[in-house]
Amino acid sequence: MAMNRIMECVPNFSEGRDMDKVEKIAGAFRGKEDVRLLDYSADKDHNRCVITVVGEPEALGRAVVEAIGIARDLIDMNAHQGQHPRMGAADVVPFIPIKHVTMEDAVALARSVGEAVGQTYDIPVFLYERSATAPHRENLASVRKGQYEGLAEKMKDAALWTPDFGPGAPHPTFGAVAIGARMPLVAYNVNLDTDQLEIADAIAKKVRFIGGGLRYCKAMGVDLADRKQTQVSMNLTDYTKTSVYSAFEMVKMEARRYGVNVVGSEVIGLVPMQALVDCAEYYLGIENFSAAQVIENRIME
Repeated sequence: MAMNRIMECVPNFSEGRDMDKVEKIAGAFRGKEDVRLLDYSADKDHNRCVITVVGEPEALGRAVVEAIGIARDLIDMNAHQGQHPRMGAADVVPFIPIKHVTMEDAVALARSVGEAVGQTYDIPVFLYERSATAPHRENLASVRKGQYEGLAEKMKDAALWTPDFGPGAPHPTFGAVAIGARMPLVAYNVNLDTDQLEIADAIAKKVRFIGGGLRYCKAMGVDLADRKQTQVSMNLTDYTKTSVYSAFEMVKMEARRYGVNVVGSEVIGLVPMQALVDCAEYYLGIENFSAAQVIENRIME
């Protein structure tokens, strides 16, 4: 399928345990002209699924609106429990410009999708990141603070938290959704050989920017109960300035003070090849390496 203008969307839904529901949500992106489902993964501890899809902007927008409607019908946030912060059944929906589209196009698409979701489903929509309508809404963590359980009380402050689209109170089973536009990020998690969540939390606080750590890193501790491990879960919001290897090495360094070891790591969703090339260059000490030296890249030219 040849697409001229390519926009990416990485919607996060608050369901990671019932795979029938995950499949139904992902199904909104299958069999659609000018839309391609690239990847989706579900995490039981986070109780969350992350979908990666690309498409022509208008077709992609329609599919995203459909998926949010399916999530509204399937997910009751009053019964939702998981390690990951969340405020809605479709929790966060970022649009990312990839090819022959601009950040301005992504902002426009976020607004049009947000308007459709608010009008069609009676769901409050908050625009965030590059599409935010006020400075205090740019940071997703600020928009989501209080999570689903605190949303109704939070939205009583009409001066700060009147939604950009939709009703002025949470949807009774869905909650609210953050829709926005941003640059590509890397969702990267590092697992630790300890079941003490307070250690993972302490490491996360040191690694993330707000705690004096890496500039383009957001991080939190997560309990991996099934494995008897914990995790430092990170979003690297600009991998060209805060690299994957920097995040990995800083977690290892901070873990040493607690006598804790790193036992593995994972990438959630898709990752730009350059982010991995940077890691290979760093760990192997390769000089003057270029992604153009990767044979598959040359074949695709």
